[in-house]
Amino acid sequence: MPTPDPGPVLRVSELRVSLTVKDHAALRAFYRDALGLDESQSWEFHGHGVVLEAGRATLELIDEEHAEFVDEVEVGERVAGPVRLAFAVEDAGEAAVRLVAAGAELLAEARPTPWGDVNARVRPPEGPQVTVFSPPPS
Repeated sequence: MPTPDPGPVLRVSELRVSLTVKDHAALRAFYRDALGLDESQSWEFHGHGVVLEAGRATLELIDEEHAEFVDEVEVGERVAGPVRLAFAVEDAGEAAVRLVAAGAELLAEARPTPWGDVNARVRPPEGPQVTVFSPPPS
């Protein structure tokens, strides 16, 4: 049976990940002030919300086997849930120190990976784990 023609290609202009958190002020400060994401929108009606700009967004889809491999490389064991945020930064080690100072739990210090980046992993006060990664030192 032939595959139906889906029609014109859909063009996506933005990827937005929405996290529902208990302590909005703390997480806003964590991502905006400690990680350095720029605040582009905020609102305070029917609760609180903020949009933080993180540069170019990508969606990475990996299977369970690869997720286990990444956790093993970055942390030494399988620890992440089905969602993990990753941010490209200039210096992963420095970024991890800043995030820990802002309330995150350090899961793994910055270390080289088989794919060439230097990665560190933290667990924020709420929400999914965060990997900060940077190109290898020259």
